[in-house]
Amino acid sequence: MEKRDLEELLSAVADGSVAVDEASRRLSHRSFEDLGYAKPDLDRGRRQGVSEVVYGAGKTAEQIIGIVEALHAAGDQHIMVTRLEAEKARAVAAGLSPEVAAIFAYHDLPRIGIVGNKPQADGFGYIAVAAAGTSDLYCAEEAALTAEMLGSRVVRLYDVGVAGLHRLLAHTDELRGATAVIAIAGMEGALASVVGGLVPCPVIACPTSVGYGASLGGIAALLSMLNSCASGVSVVNIDNGFGAGYQAALIDHVGRWQA
Repeated sequence: MEKRDLEELLSAVADGSVAVDEASRRLSHRSFEDLGYAKPDLDRGRRQGVSEVVYGAGKTAEQIIGIVEALHAAGDQHIMVTRLEAEKARAVAAGLSPEVAAIFAYHDLPRIGIVGNKPQADGFGYIAVAAAGTSDLYCAEEAALTAEMLGSRVVRLYDVGVAGLHRLLAHTDELRGATAVIAIAGMEGALASVVGGLVPCPVIACPTSVGYGASLGGIAALLSMLNSCASGVSVVNIDNGFGAGYQAALIDHVGRWQA
């Protein structure tokens, strides 16, 4: 049960339209549903402000369908399925109930499936997603779409890597006005340190697996970001745009999701 659903139930008890026994029955309803192969967390939205997100990699289309249907039946209005390949997304769309299939959309670049519309932005400001190169956009879009699905406004700044520093500096005002900046880069990962020296807000560095042989699938960028000399830079895992977008959305909503 999401926070707003709980508030509506308590208001209904207060005005007498729902009996105390009925409210107690609803509240004592199990907080997860046991599907055998998965236990969708139906109470996460109330506890954490964000409902459960489905990790699509390694799951069959049928398993994803079952989890999504369970979350939707429990009242989740905005459901994300990350790391969802296009072929599997087509199978998911075909297998969902007509009601859910009608509100399912697939975003191929970040490989994310969405059930429901993006919520109204209700954060304190906006999140800037700065991607070093066009080759990093798969990860940047995963971060940006995640933050938008969690109710943040996102400003996209793409192809602003340090190889052409003037391209980044042209966006100094947008960077400095953000509640948080997500700096996404492969190769040597220097973008995060440069951004960290320009802005007064938290910087979330996300290394990508983009680069030549010695980049070691993103390890070089990861180590560079972990060793940043700029204060206020934190680092998520390689290609973890979802984690970066989620963390930035928490910063953008700090204090607003507490029960």
